[in-house]
Amino acid sequence: MSGYTVIDDEGAFVDALGALAAGTGPFAVDVERASGFRYSQRAYLVQIWREGTGVLLIDPPALEAVDRLQPILAQDEWILHAASQDLPSLRELGLEPPRIFDTELAARLLGHERVGLGAVVERTLGISLAKEHSAADWSTRPLPQSWLEYAALDVVHLRDVRDVLAAELAEQGKTEWAAEEFQAVVDRPAKPPRTDPWRKLSGLHSLRGRRAYAIARELWLAREELAQETDVAPGRLVPDRSLVAAVAADPASKRDLAALKAFNGRASRSELDRWWAAIERGRATKDLPPERVPSDTLPPPRAWADRNPEADARLKAAKPLVEARAAELRMPTENLLTPEILRRLAWAPPQPITPVTISIALAEAGVRGWQILETSHMIADAFVGSVQAAESAADEAS
Repeated sequence: MSGYTVIDDEGAFVDALGALAAGTGPFAVDVERASGFRYSQRAYLVQIWREGTGVLLIDPPALEAVDRLQPILAQDEWILHAASQDLPSLRELGLEPPRIFDTELAARLLGHERVGLGAVVERTLGISLAKEHSAADWSTRPLPQSWLEYAALDVVHLRDVRDVLAAELAEQGKTEWAAEEFQAVVDRPAKPPRTDPWRKLSGLHSLRGRRAYAIARELWLAREELAQETDVAPGRLVPDRSLVAAVAADPASKRDLAALKAFNGRASRSELDRWWAAIERGRATKDLPPERVPSDTLPPPRAWADRNPEADARLKAAKPLVEARAAELRMPTENLLTPEILRRLAWAPPQPITPVTISIALAEAGVRGWQILETSHMIADAFVGSVQAAESAADEAS
């Protein structure tokens, strides 16, 4: 394939709207971002394919009101691969699907061992896709023709892949399950902002003392501010390890900071005043963050026998049953029931333990209806059985 052009001016975009409206059937949609290069997760290229239209490669940063696509795209299903990754960027453009078919999620439900786009296309259609540009900087302009060909291939086969997977889902009796899963992806709310996001700084745990944490926080915030201003990925400005090294070295002056070899990155010297000011703020502040913060994270299961033996028994009784059922259904266990949900349920189950109360708890955790039907009774039986087994063992011991 060759000769793809990017739609990056008003005239071409209007023509594209007309061509897309004249097409028929669902829309194959994909997005290219510049993760690892840019701060934002904005779409730097949107690829759309429709029967009768062909492939359109749209350059959102160069256009105004990309949401003019919405009335057309709202007419039919969107076919995406790993939709949860692309929908936030599309929604940022004002584009919202009426419904979706997610080829990656469908492949998971069908038990495919490999679910990347290339693997799914090859398995379903026998076509090999080159994936050498998957980690490219898509904010590059102009985009090389080889990149455009790669981007086009991400959507040109999706309709055919969808049809094959839909037939497989029907054959395995999973069509309705897939529809629930697809809708859950569309309905899933955006994650709330993380509390104290600076705590995700890699290597933070190696620092000691609340003052060190305060300095690390100020450096992280200073880097975040610069990253937003310049739309550059924070790690490309100054890596996490360099920020942590600066805190650990405790430089006495700005000159000492500049001389620190471990403090590197493209902005480590050009923005030296910024980093030194952050260090001084961290040293002066009275707002010292705690080294550890309360968390609702459960202890690792290996510690449950000592910490909560009843929960340990419940988990050990239920987990093999869920895994066995997933194997029977030919799908990964996590697509039948997320292990974290099962662990939380085993740690603090509803009372009394019945299929109804387990079903309610699962629903409150966001588990889909088909998953509840497949797992609630076996979980309830396993939990109750673990209690009865423990009581029998106690009676024998006495």
